[in-house]
Amino acid sequence: MAMVCLSDFEAYAKKYLPKIAWDYFAAGADDCSTRDENILAYKRIRIRPRMLRDVSVMDIRTKILGSEISFPVGIAPTGFHQLAWPDGEKSTARAARAMDTCYIASTYSTCTLEEISAAAPGGLRWFQLYIHRNRAASQELVRRAEALGFQGLVLTADLPYTGKRRDDVRNGFRLPPHMKVKNLEGAFEVCKMSPLDPSVTWNDIHWLRSLTSLPIIIKGILTREDAELAVRHGVQAIIVSNHGGRQLDEGPATIEALVEVVEAVRGRVEVYVDGGIRKGSDVLKALALGAKCVFIGRPALWGLAYRGEEGLQDVLRILQDEFRLSMALAG
Repeated sequence: MAMVCLSDFEAYAKKYLPKIAWDYFAAGADDCSTRDENILAYKRIRIRPRMLRDVSVMDIRTKILGSEISFPVGIAPTGFHQLAWPDGEKSTARAARAMDTCYIASTYSTCTLEEISAAAPGGLRWFQLYIHRNRAASQELVRRAEALGFQGLVLTADLPYTGKRRDDVRNGFRLPPHMKVKNLEGAFEVCKMSPLDPSVTWNDIHWLRSLTSLPIIIKGILTREDAELAVRHGVQAIIVSNHGGRQLDEGPATIEALVEVVEAVRGRVEVYVDGGIRKGSDVLKALALGAKCVFIGRPALWGLAYRGEEGLQDVLRILQDEFRLSMALAG
């Protein structure tokens, strides 16, 4: 099967992944309205192409927080990559380094931070953090990530509780016995409730700042009010995100929320977006509306399911080529 576009990888993953794994990756909250709207909202945006512009040479590189990447697409944090490919996050890190872009490693990785770091030395990596009730465990993760050379700390703000993902409930989803949330082994064995801390507030940004000199990126912002608060609390960047539609259903599509957030921050911090990016023209639309970079979640997992790090490189290469072509054709 020729893999021509990202939907080809999606079809492959759906066909060959175990149902419980596919359902976990594909899940949205409740009716999945927001998950689906993330994609549909891009389709409603039209490009106004300009003609007779010299597009013989194009430079698609950019910088995020001072680090250059080959094109403005990074890999968003998603959990449990070993459900897609045996080498899990190690393959993801290697693919990101090969394509010279940023990989945000999840707290809920099935490889340790040390394994991810060793798999792709020199790669641009940020670490995504959930703050847990066990603050010592969260503090230790931040310090480990900084010591290992991760270059940014991404605080996910939209998960005080886990959204209701119906297929996961029906399937009784849990990791297979041979897989572990490697970075948190032993941290929650005495915890009888969800390890996530629903009491986290903006004040905890100051606590994080006391732990690390890494730039703090806040993920999950969807409104101008929260964008203003993020700037006021000294974060270096914002990821406009609704968790792939996996948390609060019937919230805004991220590409629609992007405009509001960009207007609110007025260039004071960098703004990125994830959710619903399926084509190079989607990347172009996000940049035209003010994003500095986009991050892909599910498509990265489809690439892993297809052929590990090679499959993920294929996904990134297709997006890169489509983005370059869309730029050229749009003038």
